[in-house]
Amino acid sequence: MLARRPRDPLQALRRRNQELKRQVDSLLSESQLKGALEASKRRDIYQRCIQLKHAIDENKNTLQKLSKADESAPVGNYSQRKEEEHDLLDKLTHQLQELAVAVSRENVTETGTLIEREEDDDSAEEGDDEEDEEEDEDSSEECGEEGKGTDEEEKQGNESHRQAARGEYVAVGDFAAQQVGDLTFQKGEILLITEKQPDGWWVAENAKGNKGLVPRTYLKPNNKEKGEESSEEGSEEDVEVVDEAADGAEVKQRAGSHWSAVRKSISEQINTVDVLTTMGAIPAGFRPSTLSQLLEEGNQFRACYFLQPELTPSQLAFRDLIWDGKAGTIRSRTSRISLILTLWSCKMIPLPGTSILVLSRHIRLCLSDGSKVLSNIHTVRATWQPRKPQTWTFSPQVTGILPCLLDGDCFIRSNSSSPDLGILFELGISYIRNSTGERGELSCGWAFLKLFDAGGIPIPTRTYELFLNGGTPYEKGVEVDPSVSRRAHGGVFYQMMTMRRRPQLLVKLRSVNRRWRSMLSLLPETLIGSMCSVHLLAFYRQILGDVLLKDRTSLQSADLISNPVLATFPRLLEQPDIMDALRSSWAEKESTLKRSEKRDKEFLKSTFTLVYHDCVYPLIHSTRLPPFRWAEEETEATRWRLIADFLKQNQEKEGALQALLSPEGVHEPFDLSEQTYDFLGEVRKNTA
Repeated sequence: MLARRPRDPLQALRRRNQELKRQVDSLLSESQLKGALEASKRRDIYQRCIQLKHAIDENKNTLQKLSKADESAPVGNYSQRKEEEHDLLDKLTHQLQELAVAVSRENVTETGTLIEREEDDDSAEEGDDEEDEEEDEDSSEECGEEGKGTDEEEKQGNESHRQAARGEYVAVGDFAAQQVGDLTFQKGEILLITEKQPDGWWVAENAKGNKGLVPRTYLKPNNKEKGEESSEEGSEEDVEVVDEAADGAEVKQRAGSHWSAVRKSISEQINTVDVLTTMGAIPAGFRPSTLSQLLEEGNQFRACYFLQPELTPSQLAFRDLIWDGKAGTIRSRTSRISLILTLWSCKMIPLPGTSILVLSRHIRLCLSDGSKVLSNIHTVRATWQPRKPQTWTFSPQVTGILPCLLDGDCFIRSNSSSPDLGILFELGISYIRNSTGERGELSCGWAFLKLFDAGGIPIPTRTYELFLNGGTPYEKGVEVDPSVSRRAHGGVFYQMMTMRRRPQLLVKLRSVNRRWRSMLSLLPETLIGSMCSVHLLAFYRQILGDVLLKDRTSLQSADLISNPVLATFPRLLEQPDIMDALRSSWAEKESTLKRSEKRDKEFLKSTFTLVYHDCVYPLIHSTRLPPFRWAEEETEATRWRLIADFLKQNQEKEGALQALLSPEGVHEPFDLSEQTYDFLGEVRKNTA
């Protein structure tokens, strides 16, 4: 007897779907008598709804992965049959959801009644003292919710369906039901909240007796009583989001059903990013910027920190700053990694909603081994066109010099021996909320380019297409925009379209030529920066070597060194517009030098120092120049205008002396110690 031929994948899935349909129909028929059923029976129905929902989700995932190539024999209308099965599963999910909501409401109502009766009996028998103890225990359990383990959180999650938190709330905006089970209401309508669910969708009842789910971000407390802790907590939770809901912001569309909504604990102060995600203002994969937070912690991840010389373990000499007596300058130092990285473009970057105003689009990059940051964090600002808002580009065509903040060509140096060394890219936006004026920075995705293969061989220098991940660099398996993958339906064509819709970053690695190699070898062993400022950084390191190694009368002396260039140059790395002014002034001066003068290193360093004093020094101490603030368009425009006027005036009058002596030029007073270089205070301590 021949063995029975196994069913094809789609046929087997259709059979399982039909079995699920029979189980759902049976459960619906059984629930028709739910008014006469006991509470335990209703709880069993609710649990069966959840079990069937999990089975349906598994079938959906299997259906999405199926392709026509999996079939052992040709199947006609394959895509249409898959679509029919998908519609059937959606219909079953909808039926289970409607049933589960109805059963859970009855459980909540009955449980609330039983709790009230038990409390009344306890108060009559035991008195007010024991009631106070019970209330204290309940409040302590609520306060310790965040510190408990996973098991207790699951228990509290199950109890939240049974506990009734009754209270009146006022709608601050209009809301239309998105799916069955939601309750439509108008602005100003008073709703009675019977249950507060942790996903932000509460069970409410209107004046007509209709019940349904409503978004908590559209509600504010009504007639709050002072003695109730629950009312106080609810009002604090609602303060931050009321204005945004009143302005007409849309609630995040829930994909599939209530089970697929994001389940998060609601604390007294709601995280801004969670609010924006819930309101649908940003994709689910956006997070607070990790690298931006590191920059705010201090100077240890800034270029000015890595630019300083590093002491040896004995603290008696410099490890990476050594004088070469024959060459008459500091000794060149090679590093394990010395590359040029070009940022080409970013494609298919999701757009934020209209409730936030984007101030800056940028990329922050650094060296990392997958667990920690190993270099400074370098930032490059992106440009975009209104016709293609999802595409970011770098190094735009501009008149004059290209601002170093927009330069997509970066140098990368590292001497780390880690086998997992690579470049961490984080795409970010700086934004301001229209409703509250709050500023912040979000990560739009991240990517990691490992610089060595499994055998320790450097990866080839070529163009790389990196797909972006959502979440933070320490999260795995998070998509930037999950809606892209949800729209794909198994076929090869849909999979190809999905890959094209995924956010991606295009970069190119280049080797360093002889000219750039000699200049980069003067820089610290670990540093990332803009290629357009390499020659300025090299000048600084050469002057640093002259002052600390060549011109010092005693190497054991720890006295302060009077040198304004060394004292103020690190501040330029945090003010890119003044760095651009120095680049422009030096390029203009260098164009007037003779060929013999350009070959004289000592003459070039002395000329650079004069240009620095004429250009940078007056700008740093000018009272007319507002402090540099990141992503403030008005401040940046004002600084650019004042800097351009100052450079033009210097060019016309051949120096900054007249500008300094002019009564119109007011400068901040400074102490002499501010113009001295304290190398013991500036050098980086050896972390080895």
